[in-house]
Amino acid sequence: MSIPADRMSPEERRAGASLASIFALRMLGLFLILPVFSVYAKTLPGGDNLALVGFALGAYGLTQAIFQIPYGIASDIFGRKQVIVVGLLIFAFGSFVAAWAPDMNWIIVGRVLQGAGAISAAVTALAADLTREEHRTKVMAMIGSSIGLVFALSLVGAPILYGWIGMGGLFCMTGGLALAAIILLLKAVPPAPPVNGHEKLPLRRVIFDKDLLRLNLGIFVLHMVQMAMFVVLPHALVDHGGLEAASHWKVYLPAVLVSFAVMIPAIIAAERKDKMRPIFRAAIGLLAIVQLGLLFFGQSLWTLSLWLLLFFVAFNVLEATLPSLVSRTAPAAAKGAALGVYNTTQAIGLFIGGAAGGYVAQNFGDNAVFATAAVLVVIWLVVANSMNFPRPRTAPAATQTV
Repeated sequence: MSIPADRMSPEERRAGASLASIFALRMLGLFLILPVFSVYAKTLPGGDNLALVGFALGAYGLTQAIFQIPYGIASDIFGRKQVIVVGLLIFAFGSFVAAWAPDMNWIIVGRVLQGAGAISAAVTALAADLTREEHRTKVMAMIGSSIGLVFALSLVGAPILYGWIGMGGLFCMTGGLALAAIILLLKAVPPAPPVNGHEKLPLRRVIFDKDLLRLNLGIFVLHMVQMAMFVVLPHALVDHGGLEAASHWKVYLPAVLVSFAVMIPAIIAAERKDKMRPIFRAAIGLLAIVQLGLLFFGQSLWTLSLWLLLFFVAFNVLEATLPSLVSRTAPAAAKGAALGVYNTTQAIGLFIGGAAGGYVAQNFGDNAVFATAAVLVVIWLVVANSMNFPRPRTAPAATQTV
């Protein structure tokens, strides 16, 4: 039976759904910890040291940044699935160490090990391997949407689960979800294509490629702005919106869900109608408008909710299109390495965004965070205007014998 080129094949749908589920299982465990960790830390020796608590949270991101490129390169040489299994095993081991940890120092060890299971580049590269170019952004959107959804769900479920099973139980659940992701990878994800072997491709070609540099700048700015925003937005929802912290999910969850409904038509238009360039630029422009809106018109619950909704629309579109563009732009023999650099840049953006957002808010006020973010996004928009957008290759219809 012939499948039209503009429709995803069953194998592509299965690859997208299963890889998105693997991401979701791994990220759910991490997100469940974030809303309650600072409360739990106070019960441990060393937990009254806020520097240690902050380092424990940030250690994951730092080791992610260190290991993304090596994992990406290894997946180019040894195969995607093998590298993903190793990363998930290390991540699970770190989760169980953190569950056992008698003090903050051992919590940090567990978090460092969790971060060392840096599989994002290998999973994204496998998604690119298993899908045709004209459907790749859809698969990246599935992965990005799964992350956004589990983030929203974790805001609701974390306090409840913490009350039932405690932080040790949450860490054990995190490890168990990682092991479940291995089973899903081996049983549900279609076979990966052959690896490129030991073909040599200088890493500097990936790092200094002009178009890849522009895309890496994009993911750096996107996640730096995200983290900086969420340093001050919870306070804004309390101070200007009159919404207590325990009820913030009532804003986040609807915003994330509605943003998915808006994002999907944009992604379809970008792929089927060759509108990637205008939609990509429009999403960056919307992100800048959100920052200016929060700066000048963010003094009520309704306006804050509106800007959050528009932020998630822009964020989800960009989160889906950026890795798709990286996979299309990168040399075939270094797709994993390119996505490793991309994910490293993302992790650095998360780390710097949180640190810089806190510094700016502490010294210059919340509005200075939004103003700085707006400037950064405008700079990104200027850079994006000079990007070369790879045109999707016209693929022959996929075939399936029935």
